[in-house]
Amino acid sequence: MKLLIMSDTHLPKRGQDLPAQVWDGVAEADVVFHAGDWVLESLLDKLERRARRVVGVWGNNDGPGLRRRLPEVARVELEGIRIAMTHETGASDGREKRCDKAYPDTDLLIFGHSHIPWDTTTPGGLRLLNPGSPTDRRKQPDHTYLTAVAENGALHDVVLHRM
Repeated sequence: MKLLIMSDTHLPKRGQDLPAQVWDGVAEADVVFHAGDWVLESLLDKLERRARRVVGVWGNNDGPGLRRRLPEVARVELEGIRIAMTHETGASDGREKRCDKAYPDTDLLIFGHSHIPWDTTTPGGLRLLNPGSPTDRRKQPDHTYLTAVAENGALHDVVLHRM
């Protein structure tokens, strides 16, 4: 099962649309994850029309329309992998311990907010992924998003795409 993971698109402030490379990835993915700060509700509509499946959460910059349609924390199980997604996990210092405590029955936690790509595994075995942003790199050298493959209870082929 092919996954595409993004966050912090901040449309239209940081772009009028997702980059073509991301839309190409959406067409190939079985599931598209968006970890919040969409800003435009129309991006959710467009993703729902074009993607096979969308899993999203709202972020701190998302208004009432997105908050009505999306949860603060999303939980799904794909290919035997227990996945949770939220926008914010707090400061990087102590993140692993906080997330182990907050998400004890989870194999993978996807988050956003910082616009900083992140891929670590906690002492408790929880994989933490932040895709950065495909439209708002802030102080990062590149715009980024992630792809991965979920298969037989394992996540593999995790790739950070730099644009």
